[in-house]
Amino acid sequence: MTKMPSKDELRDWIADNPAQASKRDIARAFGIKGSGRVELKRLLHELESEGLIERRRKTYRDPERLPPVTVLTVSAPDADGDLFAKPMEWQGDGPPPRVLLVARRSDPALGAGDRILARLTETRGADHAYEARLIRKIGTNPRRILGVFRREAEGGRIMPVDKGADREWRVAAGADHGARDGELVEAESAGPRSRMGAPRARVVERLGDPSAPRAVSLIAIHQHGIPDAFPDAVIAEADAVAPARAEGREDLSELPLITIDPSDARDHDDAVHAHADTDPANPGGHVVWVAIADVAHYVRPGSELDREAYRRGNSTYFPDRVVPMLPDRLSADLCSLHEGVERLCIAVRMTLDAQGEKIAHRFTRGWMRSRASLTYTQVQAAEDGTPTEPAAALAEPVIAPLYAAWRAAHAARMRRGPLDIDLPERRIVLGDDGRVESVAIKERRDAHRLIEEFMVLANVAAAEELNRLRRPLLFRVHEEPSPEKLEALREVAQASGFTLAKGQVLQTRHLNQLLAQSEGTAHDELINMSTLRSMTQAYYTPENYGHFGLALRNYAHFTSPIRRYADLIVHRALVTAHGWGEDGLSTDDMDRLRETAQHISETERRSMTAERDTADRYLAAFLSDRVGNEFAGRVSGVTRFGVFVRLEETGADGLIPIRTLGREYFHFNAEEQTLMGAESGLTIAVGSAVLVRLAETVPVTGGLTLELLQMDGEAIRSVGRAKPRKAGGRPGSGAKARRAKLRRAGDRDRNR
Repeated sequence: MTKMPSKDELRDWIADNPAQASKRDIARAFGIKGSGRVELKRLLHELESEGLIERRRKTYRDPERLPPVTVLTVSAPDADGDLFAKPMEWQGDGPPPRVLLVARRSDPALGAGDRILARLTETRGADHAYEARLIRKIGTNPRRILGVFRREAEGGRIMPVDKGADREWRVAAGADHGARDGELVEAESAGPRSRMGAPRARVVERLGDPSAPRAVSLIAIHQHGIPDAFPDAVIAEADAVAPARAEGREDLSELPLITIDPSDARDHDDAVHAHADTDPANPGGHVVWVAIADVAHYVRPGSELDREAYRRGNSTYFPDRVVPMLPDRLSADLCSLHEGVERLCIAVRMTLDAQGEKIAHRFTRGWMRSRASLTYTQVQAAEDGTPTEPAAALAEPVIAPLYAAWRAAHAARMRRGPLDIDLPERRIVLGDDGRVESVAIKERRDAHRLIEEFMVLANVAAAEELNRLRRPLLFRVHEEPSPEKLEALREVAQASGFTLAKGQVLQTRHLNQLLAQSEGTAHDELINMSTLRSMTQAYYTPENYGHFGLALRNYAHFTSPIRRYADLIVHRALVTAHGWGEDGLSTDDMDRLRETAQHISETERRSMTAERDTADRYLAAFLSDRVGNEFAGRVSGVTRFGVFVRLEETGADGLIPIRTLGREYFHFNAEEQTLMGAESGLTIAVGSAVLVRLAETVPVTGGLTLELLQMDGEAIRSVGRAKPRKAGGRPGSGAKARRAKLRRAGDRDRNR
């Protein structure tokens, strides 16, 4: 018989594995089988009766453990001046754990009785159980100001960077946080107006030179009008929200759902689980669960939270910060599927056949408890046979079935043939000082593809479900390329030696055939880039026009209601369609669906533009000390005024002004996307490999100016001279042919 663990061993294991503490999990961990389970049950009852553990529904947990984001009440400073706090919600029978507040210089002053939202880190071997970092004080929401600090004899003043600002802010002596004259600072309002009539402010963060990288995202936020400060009424409403009870919902706590996110994820809004289908009618099939945070329960139609979420439309992501759609109390706490914590969810159970095709689905409103919060790297390592904790314990029972289901779904995806554009996505890595340390290509592993595919399946199921029930919703649509853009792509393909057939109804497989032709050639990136540019932009609409890029007839956004308002609308539609409560799609929601679709499509484009501008500025700042260096790149665009080049090392885009190419006239051919020198015959086309010198950087605008040194491996000769002939060619024959082509192009222009 297997040796029965002691009570201390049971307590230690439960404390170390809060997300896997059902009786079945415990028995499996200690190898207890058969009649030994009766003795295990007795030991657990004794521990429970002694108050050493508590039973919560079907799992046991150590009552001393707190969730990673929680609300605390600040206690008075101790004899050493340290601030401690205690949790607002404590479910243990014993005294609450001691939580040490670790303050940063920019944190506001805290005193006894203050309530705060904090992020916790568990500690061992100290006189306190957790350390807490302030997210924000609850009940206070001071106005934030971004501006340039100007030092004066007593304190200083802040000149806001916002163009619409019509007043300055006074900063008292001692409230300047050590800011220097001319620095960009972030400040908060600090009481009534000064004697001079200007409002008072307190500097909370120094951002340095206004043109330095750390200031870039804040400037973009203000420049593009992205709301980054929550109104007082919104914060007050968020702070008043209490954790919801799970009554009347389906209990999904036994499902070993896990979240899989980047290592720097701020929230966890989706969890997944898969297992083999045991239905004999579906041999070799799979069951996939996708559970999404139930934001609709907390953000009710017509509420202050709802109005602000609608105004923002979505979260905006920058290399150094996130401007969230919802306050931290929701996005980082109550609506985040933290490990081992009860959370409300809307989930979909999808059945796949052995070929990976979805043959059935069922939606439910439930509650869950995530088994683990894992990163993509941890999950991939477990699948590759080199697992590390905490993924090691989940490798066989949880992670392996996920990959089995994904492989089947991926095979179905490949048969469907969605657009297969393959362009490297670069990630800007910042150091502690806010400057760019490196520009790395984002890794795309099977773990990323797994989550992506399951989210697509869930989005399809949501659209199909609401269509079946004849309920209004917002579709995510992507229309096929316009005839003009398709013809431009065909010209680029032909110039590169490839073909894109004419005279047939365009399908994604036709574009994939073009991409396959270019794969592994010198034109690979050009064809991928040109195909992407030929696409229309996806948008939201109450009408269903299908999703061309994904090759899907029905598609809606369901999986990210924490950061996208469109998903919240879809959640509400599901609530109404299934009669799950009074927090579904309101009459007002339905009446303004078209207006909502247009608005959130615009806020999405606003965020994309701000994110792109910010990346450009960061890259320009990163390259500012490398002026004069040479870089390899490819021509990414041709215009009348110059040539755009994408640098291979960083992905940054720079301009070669046409004036720097020489004194000769350059003919611009819009159809072929080329510039041709009238005397030299030099022809510059999209996709040409070039070597350039970085001539100038302008971090404030993100602009890079380049000089052309080589094209397709040949040096660029001085102004007015023809390119040297290649061995075996007739003198000047290439230049003559190009001049003849140029004359023909001119004749065509005159005849139009």
